[in-house]
Amino acid sequence: MGALELGLLYGAATFGVLFAGIPIAFALGLVATLFMMVFMPAASLDTVAQNVYEEMASITLLTIPLFILKGAAIGKSRAGADLYSALHAWLHKVPGGLGVANVFACGLFAAMAGSSPATCSAIGSAGIPEMRRRGYSGGFAAGIIAAGGTLGILLPPSITMILYAVAAEQSLGRLFLAGIGPGVLLVVLFAVYAVLRFRKEKAMALAEGRHDSPLLAEEHFTTREKLSSLPRVLPFVVLLTGVMVALYGGFATPSETAGLGAVLALALVAVVYGAYRLDNLGLMLTSTLRESTMLMMIIGMSLLYSYVMSYLHISQSAAQAIVAMNLSRWVLLAAILLMVVVLGFFLPPVSIILMTAPIILPPLRAAGFDLIWFGVIMMVVMEMGLIHPPVGLNIFVIKNIAPDIPLKDVIWGVMPFVGLMILCVVLLCVFPQIATALPTWVYGG
Repeated sequence: MGALELGLLYGAATFGVLFAGIPIAFALGLVATLFMMVFMPAASLDTVAQNVYEEMASITLLTIPLFILKGAAIGKSRAGADLYSALHAWLHKVPGGLGVANVFACGLFAAMAGSSPATCSAIGSAGIPEMRRRGYSGGFAAGIIAAGGTLGILLPPSITMILYAVAAEQSLGRLFLAGIGPGVLLVVLFAVYAVLRFRKEKAMALAEGRHDSPLLAEEHFTTREKLSSLPRVLPFVVLLTGVMVALYGGFATPSETAGLGAVLALALVAVVYGAYRLDNLGLMLTSTLRESTMLMMIIGMSLLYSYVMSYLHISQSAAQAIVAMNLSRWVLLAAILLMVVVLGFFLPPVSIILMTAPIILPPLRAAGFDLIWFGVIMMVVMEMGLIHPPVGLNIFVIKNIAPDIPLKDVIWGVMPFVGLMILCVVLLCVFPQIATALPTWVYGG
């Protein structure tokens, strides 16, 4: 059987097992093991554990459970609600300031937690009820939080970026820095949309004569109230600054920085929120162990899946076939991103990266694309997968925290943000300096 037939059979078997409802980690491991039994030497099965261990024995992967612990410490406290309240106090005079405050809160929380679902849950639990109470439509409120939560895989420390750095063999520090510019760009685009959408909803309320609508109510915060809210933000600034200075100042490696961030986060919630008792720590550690175990299982099985794909020359043949098509570099990029979008209908970002990296990275490298820049592009495209149907993860996180909003409204509410992400990708292609300028300035050419 040739590589093409093997590849098609491998892909069909994978989707067949996934659609059967088997969890992703076990589905990938099952397919890989079956193909090892049928198409590889019998001795290969004796080395499954060794192969998985060797693939996962990366110091970079050590950062994942530490960053998850940091996110759990922040996410299991009132940190999200406090951050959101402080930003709302300062932005309430901006049209749609409540929506803008939620966008900024999502961006800041994502930069500390590194997790999209955690950001959605922490900010949405406080933000969505407040927006609904002030007259925002359900779809608008849900869309802001769902889209804002996706920033967790773009802004450092992103767990998804860590995996891409491992798969692409690229500098994690450069990749983290490259995500900051596009992350800020998306925050700005989301905030501008929030202002425009609020104005539209307010104008509709006036046109329909709904003068009692909460959208038309004016809020006021005294200078004293604004200043009293600043201490709620200060601990987050200290945490974020400490981690960034340690990493980019050369004082610590990414793994050491992850440990520092986890310790600082635990100290923050202990001092500010009194979360130092055993029941509080137990909740954080249990959440960390559960999420880390799940993620590391997916990583391990994905790496085994990729190893089998490589051994059977499926990935090499697919890469050669792509190169042999002699597509122009931009058509090649568009085709690969379209494939990532389609995979995003069914798979989480972790699996997409580890399954596709052996196939797509060699042709992109041959076409002269900067893999750091492409990594950022891929993060934005995978962000779409977190909020577009049929299985956008953040959509279901929102449904869980706001069950009164119909699923149809949530889906329509996120679609404008998908359009803004597409705009961001176009801007990154036209102006690659948005992603490349900061790492070049810090690390040099």
